Amino acid sequence: MTLTELQSQSCRPRKGKEHALDSAAIDAHLKLLPGWSRGEDGESIVKTFRFEDFHRTMAFVNALAWIAHAQDHHPDLEVGYARVLVRFSTHDVGGLSLNDFICAARTEALFS
Repeated sequence: MTLTELQSQSCRPRKGKEHALDSAAIDAHLKLLPGWSRGEDGESIVKTFRFEDFHRTMAFVNALAWIAHAQDHHPDLEVGYARVLVRFSTHDVGGLSLNDFICAARTEALFS
């Protein structure tokens, strides 16, 4: 799979442990996403995006909120003046699902 292929997919409801990705699948998907890593909890993926100023930071946050709403898959965000930490996980599977990587790929497309 490529980053472009991942970006072109859409999230779908995923509930239950059977939708949780194993460690090998997580590592394979992370290789497609520059700068993303596993969160300290081991059940999320995270990346910090940096901006020139608050206006650009908030424009990114608002655009990401629109994407998250359209995909019905919402990240945790930590917002500062010129940075946004984005954290994806799928609570309904108790870890990471394909939805997290789809939304991370779409976040990359937004940022670039």
